[in-house]
Amino acid sequence: MQFSFRVGSRAHAATAMALLGLLGLTGCVTSSHRTPDPVVDAMSRDRTVQLQIFLDGQRFGPGVVDGHPGEFTSKALALYRESQGLPHQVTPDVSGIVPYTTYAITAEDLGRLGTMAKEPAAQAQQKTLPYTSLAELIAERFHTTVVFVAELNPGRPIDSLTVGEVIRVPNVQRPLRVDAYPSSYSKQATSATESRRVVVDTRLRMLRVSEGARLLAAFPLTPGSDEHPAPMGEWKITGAVPWPWYRYDEGVLKRGERTETFYNLPPGPNSPVGILWTGLNRPGVGIHGTAFPETIGRSGSHGCIRLSNWDAATFYTLVHKGMAVTIQ
Repeated sequence: MQFSFRVGSRAHAATAMALLGLLGLTGCVTSSHRTPDPVVDAMSRDRTVQLQIFLDGQRFGPGVVDGHPGEFTSKALALYRESQGLPHQVTPDVSGIVPYTTYAITAEDLGRLGTMAKEPAAQAQQKTLPYTSLAELIAERFHTTVVFVAELNPGRPIDSLTVGEVIRVPNVQRPLRVDAYPSSYSKQATSATESRRVVVDTRLRMLRVSEGARLLAAFPLTPGSDEHPAPMGEWKITGAVPWPWYRYDEGVLKRGERTETFYNLPPGPNSPVGILWTGLNRPGVGIHGTAFPETIGRSGSHGCIRLSNWDAATFYTLVHKGMAVTIQ
């Protein structure tokens, strides 16, 4: 692995400005506004995509892969450095990563689309809670957003594409294929993971998986809400269930009270708990996926720990029943 060092840029800039000031030329360069340059902007976006793809592939989730160097990209990079024992000035050399690839729409993709009723009573009558648009399916498969898919394919009506049409997508290492989950997401034997533990950092809004003193993975999360905060303390995983059914109970959601008025919602990528339920030994609380990955870290949940579906799929491979979970 090669690393590049980026140190002292602010000092160099300050020195340059001082010299220009002595020469009476600062009026040429002090404007805070710049004329947008599409080529420069695209290059900056692509470099960020390369870094996000790298971190995502190393199991240090940057959130969505969208070319924006936001909060979770910075946090994932910091935790990756920590896992490797690297100084904070060191950034991985990702110049060899191809940021984009092409993808041809298949009949299976179109066959996975369906409709979603609005009310839980009607949703409970469905066989599944499917993707409702092709753009949604493609965005989740390639760990990005519907908006970024549209940006990469200007003028292309994604939801109107037909079998065989080709689009541009982020070149993530492991696209989320719901037809291959969980069969292609193998778990290690419990004996090999006995020293692992999960730490949910509600302040940092990151979930960490460690093995002894070694940090293995980290993912952005939503840690409950002001009304229903995640329960602080020490817990145990009671089981990790792919494609869970979801018990929709307004009493639990609004007051934290289990009632006899509920609906059992079927599995699917648009389930309120996504593609995974990892239960804790605190009734009604778990670590799970979501139908809205762009909201991770930015909107509340009902006391649970929420991950994107693609991060939940990776998390599934790292944990086992009985593993310790600290929520802090």
